[in-house]
Amino acid sequence: MSNVDRSKVLSPDDVEEELRDRGLAWQLEDGALSKKARGRDFAAALDYVNRVGALAEQHNHHPDISISWNTVTLRLVTHSAGGITGADLDMAARIDGLEPPAG
Repeated sequence: MSNVDRSKVLSPDDVEEELRDRGLAWQLEDGALSKKARGRDFAAALDYVNRVGALAEQHNHHPDISISWNTVTLRLVTHSAGGITGADLDMAARIDGLEPPAG
């Protein structure tokens, strides 16, 4: 993981730079990191949600998750800090390391 402070709120420019430098498939959207993942059907999307949930529990850093049939939307922001921190970027990298939903 990067040397970015895991607890300090990052500026939008710093977030964009970190996303580029880490090669993360996330967008900066409304003050949070956001990612959509699509699977072949609801079961594939739900399996992905369960894997993201297990990873979040393991690292005690939980994304906001919504699911609509085959599409999962993930949002990461450190609510207690009031913005995106290094912890969010680290979690985004971990999630990107998961197999995507079966397509």
